[in-house]
Amino acid sequence: MVRFITLGSVLIITVLFVSGCFASASDYDKETIEKAEATAKSYLENNFTDIKSVEIEKVYRGEMGGMEVAGTVNNKHTFSMGINESDFTVGSVGRGKGFPDLKEECKDKSCDY
Repeated sequence: MVRFITLGSVLIITVLFVSGCFASASDYDKETIEKAEATAKSYLENNFTDIKSVEIEKVYRGEMGGMEVAGTVNNKHTFSMGINESDFTVGSVGRGKGFPDLKEECKDKSCDY
């Protein structure tokens, strides 16, 4: 017996698929996002020279499953930062071309943030 998929079934399947794709867009609640943003800003301001502004573009779950924060400093230099979800410590920082230098006292170990 051959069964045909009705237009209604296709619509339901499409809605479920699309909603599943967008569900991952907000992996974190508002409080977690705010903590991650505050950690990123504090870390950058306390560990790098000449940070005049920090703009956070997004907080998201990275490809490896960890929390990532992406943005720019001084309206032009990009960064991506890995943050530990359990204690909000910075695990890694990727810096775009021309990013400000580390402060001298923060080169051997991270300064407090």
